[in-house]
Amino acid sequence: MLRILAVGDVFGTPGLNFVRKNLRRIKNLEQADLVIVNAENVHDGSGLDRNDASDLFNSGADVLTGGNHSFRRYAAFELYEDEETVLRPLNFPPNSPGNGYCIVPVKNGLRALIISVCGQVFMDPVDSPFYTVERLLDSLKGKYDFAICDFHGEATSEKQAFMHYFDGRIQCVFGTHTHVQTADERLTSRGSGYISDIGMCGSEDSVIGVSYETALSRFTSNIRMKGIPASENINLCGALFEIDEKTLYCTSVKRIKYNEGNLK
Repeated sequence: MLRILAVGDVFGTPGLNFVRKNLRRIKNLEQADLVIVNAENVHDGSGLDRNDASDLFNSGADVLTGGNHSFRRYAAFELYEDEETVLRPLNFPPNSPGNGYCIVPVKNGLRALIISVCGQVFMDPVDSPFYTVERLLDSLKGKYDFAICDFHGEATSEKQAFMHYFDGRIQCVFGTHTHVQTADERLTSRGSGYISDIGMCGSEDSVIGVSYETALSRFTSNIRMKGIPASENINLCGALFEIDEKTLYCTSVKRIKYNEGNLK
């Protein structure tokens, strides 16, 4: 049995510090063979730089996925070109730095295709995630054994439609971006596992990771303040997928949520 641990958006320094301290232990507790971390919000809540990526890899991450904030740090452009396992969304313009997928060995000779993709609904303009991923799968036939996709999007409807479109062709589909973990994990008859959003690694006492004080003015006075990551009551949310090594069906999807309290 293969065990794939997906970790939701790591938000700012508070989330990164929690990952530094606890991800490797969580990886061992869940007996994960592969760890995928969404890293588009690591640097001060927006973007990623080389030091952040090093910290995540040193903490136990194997692949970093992206989102609409992937390119918020100019200094990261070379990182995306240099590191095959640091992904930006596949459906960004083709001349964007880096790649939207990678193929990594897991165990017993099996190869995992990991895809990072952005949604179109209520998001910045990107190419169709459906046709972009369709073209990728066609071009990589025979080069991987099972596929995993981080769908970074706002609309649950779009994420569910994506899961149905690729049902049986992508074994693990999980959503990121909203920072709110959903309770709709499910298995399909064609061998895929799905959850609309795996949540974030950030403060539970916040507005999707941002302190109440800096978030509320947007809604009460239409003034956008610089969002400061909240630092209290940090939780790491994600999901654990199990894949049968013989059938390559996803046989289990489990939500996870760790904090200092349940890691003692």
